[in-house]
Amino acid sequence: MARADSLAVRAASDETGPAIVMSGPPEGTEEPGVVAGDPPRAVPEAGVIEPGRALALAQFATPALGAGEWLIRFAYRLGIPGPALTSPFARPHKPRLLATVTPPLAGNRAAGTALRAGHFLIHGLKLPIAQVEFGGVGRLAPPVERVVHGFYWLADLDAAAPREQVVPVAERILSAWLGANATIPARPGKGAAWSVGNTGHRVLAWLVHAPLILSGPDRAMRARVLAHLGETARWLDRNVARGEDALARVAGWSAITAAGLLLPDGRPRRLYGEAGLIAALGECLGEDGGVLSRSPIDQMEAIALLVRLSACYQATRRTLPGQLQAVLAMLVPPLLALGHGDGTLGSWQGGWAVAAHEVAALIAASGVRTRPLREVRQWGYQRVVAGKSILQFDAAPPPLARHARSGCASSLALEFSHAGHRLIVNCGGAAAAGGLMPVRLEQGLRATAAHSTLVLDDANSTAVLIHGALGTGVSEVEIDRRALASEGQARSGFGATRIEASHDGYSARYGLMHRRILMLRDDGTELRGEDLLLPTRGRARRGKIGYALRFHLGPGIEVGLAEDGHGVGLALPDGSYWQFRAAAGEVSIEESIWADDQGRPVPIQQLVIQGLASRGGGNFGWLLKKMG
Repeated sequence: MARADSLAVRAASDETGPAIVMSGPPEGTEEPGVVAGDPPRAVPEAGVIEPGRALALAQFATPALGAGEWLIRFAYRLGIPGPALTSPFARPHKPRLLATVTPPLAGNRAAGTALRAGHFLIHGLKLPIAQVEFGGVGRLAPPVERVVHGFYWLADLDAAAPREQVVPVAERILSAWLGANATIPARPGKGAAWSVGNTGHRVLAWLVHAPLILSGPDRAMRARVLAHLGETARWLDRNVARGEDALARVAGWSAITAAGLLLPDGRPRRLYGEAGLIAALGECLGEDGGVLSRSPIDQMEAIALLVRLSACYQATRRTLPGQLQAVLAMLVPPLLALGHGDGTLGSWQGGWAVAAHEVAALIAASGVRTRPLREVRQWGYQRVVAGKSILQFDAAPPPLARHARSGCASSLALEFSHAGHRLIVNCGGAAAAGGLMPVRLEQGLRATAAHSTLVLDDANSTAVLIHGALGTGVSEVEIDRRALASEGQARSGFGATRIEASHDGYSARYGLMHRRILMLRDDGTELRGEDLLLPTRGRARRGKIGYALRFHLGPGIEVGLAEDGHGVGLALPDGSYWQFRAAAGEVSIEESIWADDQGRPVPIQQLVIQGLASRGGGNFGWLLKKMG
């Protein structure tokens, strides 16, 4: 007997944050559905899933400590130096590292080879090392600043050649950086070099890749690096709470903990860092393990931080605290939920189609073996797997301004792939703007029009602000997900998953609510959709308003417009053929752009259905079907 679960949840964020109103079975439930051409019916309800928890910050308990360790941690937090707590009557230890860490994540070999040739390679951009202003007087694009000042490039250099060949390159770049940053500011804010996030990544990179910067014959240089490392760790002790966002504070606390493990007299710092890190993770993650920025790139960063920190524990023959192991296990399923059939990631919240081997390497290094997130609440991305097809659907409000780094107005946008080939995509790449992706496109890539959804009056459903932040707009998303079955059909493959969602982003300005209904057959060969505009006030307004339905197509798809103007043929690189049909309105083909696996711009095409809709409402149906 067919079964369907129902769920009615209203999950609200802390204080005045956005809300998700959900009904239907939880994410990942395999259900039967409908047959094309047959009247669908809802499967009878067989039970009610336990309501989801409120959209609140995750709560993690700090490690249990004895009275002595608690006092040490408390004293260190008050500012008493570590040596005074661990060995008050002994001579100070010389700066050194207590262990050598085995890097858990390999860098980009091409970027490392470029460093040996004299330039940084960042998202396709070649930037001569000699032209970089390491002091931060001349600002660089954000992704370039992260790589340069966060010393992400050490991993790339480590992957490029044997150590003896790359050590001189690492020391040369490091010497130039130290010369430009000899004076450590009292507080964050003096350029990107001294933001908490970049500083945390830098300290962690120096500790994990220490052989690259401490293996040279110059003893004076080695002493200088170790002294600067100790001073920077003390700077983080004082300033980590001033991090620019929650994820930056996680990076800072991770570096503090790693320094406590690998520097002499570090026990008080380690205890202090572990407690701070667990608290910072609680402020950064939702209860389902998704970062509150809702960005897969940020999700990968959080995982990578804990993976590198775990390697520091292993180097000192310690075990990662159980609370941090639990957080790491929580972080992986949401990331897997945004994977397409070829293993690459969907382009959401400024992210790009990260390569499958990068995602696989990160998951393998985490040691977590799990499946994609099944019960979607805070993370907000609905995932439907049907045959060889995967549908991703943004069914939640955008992140709050204080959490967003490259926030996008993407509510009710979708991505769709079949057999590893992307048919419908979002442009993505806002977080990579400044590489080959021009900085001037950054805000455009975050706009609603850069996503495969409906746009009213060329306006964003949520206001897109500078510096990655978002303003007012979508505050609530209602969603209903259920399985459908067709009358008289019992064979597998003749069913569908139906998702209905709506958002209020256009209610205040235009008095209309956008509702999207998606229905994907269980064999993955047919995706039906209907976009509705519904009046939100008691009396509908008069007049008309412009609308545009946009479907950005994946790379390599050849497009042919039907003679009647209502259909488009799509020829995929694997030789399969799909047809797109619009129930009303003519379909036009326009140029678009897509960020590839390195965040580089790739020209693509988009299907656009546009016209004037009544302010009293309207509906626009469409169909995407595999032929043959």
